[in-house]
Amino acid sequence: MLDEHRVDQSRRAICDLLDREDLQDWRVLDIGSGSGLSSLAMHQLGAEVVSFDYDPDSVACTEELRRLYGASDKHWTVTHDSVLDVAFMQSLGKFNLVYSWGVLHHTGAMWQALDLAQQCVAPGGTLLIALYNDQGWRSGVWRAIKRLYCSSAPGRWLVGALFYPFFALYALWLDLRQLHVPGTHARQYAQRRGMSLFHDWRDWLGGYPFEVAQPEGVVSKLAAEGFQLQSQKLTQGLGCNEFVFTKTATSHGK
Repeated sequence: MLDEHRVDQSRRAICDLLDREDLQDWRVLDIGSGSGLSSLAMHQLGAEVVSFDYDPDSVACTEELRRLYGASDKHWTVTHDSVLDVAFMQSLGKFNLVYSWGVLHHTGAMWQALDLAQQCVAPGGTLLIALYNDQGWRSGVWRAIKRLYCSSAPGRWLVGALFYPFFALYALWLDLRQLHVPGTHARQYAQRRGMSLFHDWRDWLGGYPFEVAQPEGVVSKLAAEGFQLQSQKLTQGLGCNEFVFTKTATSHGK
């Protein structure tokens, strides 16, 4: 059974982003549902949820959460599909909320995926997205590393041999800097993220395709589609920029 504390954290995070207490009577699309945690949180907040993912294991995980927490509820649909499938995306209709957190930059066609995602937002609806920050040449270096890691077994061995010791030394340095017992950072990380630190390292290195975006580029593209930026949380380094957009009530999209 999923840790209820993590579910509560996810519910509160979504409510904070939207500045509301529930999603009662909302229709929500979760693009790239992954573990299914966000879909579950939005379902428990009262929404009718449509979840899909391109990865079969992620679909199975989301379906398991649905089975455990909402098997008798017909207001949560889980499918195996792609955000780049134009016919599928157009078949979904419109949603009060379209949510895609750290997903579109792994499709291999990020801007097309963003365009198809925004078309699913109903006039007056909300788009919540998180996209990797464009770090210029640094992002190019990471793209090359990730491509090598995903290229073959020797590629994974080579990149892992170089980076896993570096990541481990960095975790040790964090503990020593904060005068913690070695291993504290790793234990606290697992409790906070719900995955081991090593699993997260592997997830980062294996995150390919890998695309990035400058915040102003995202805002400009969506403004042209009738969206207004409500809030954003930007990073100066690795990681995602987070955006909350609303679609003007008079916008009809494409």
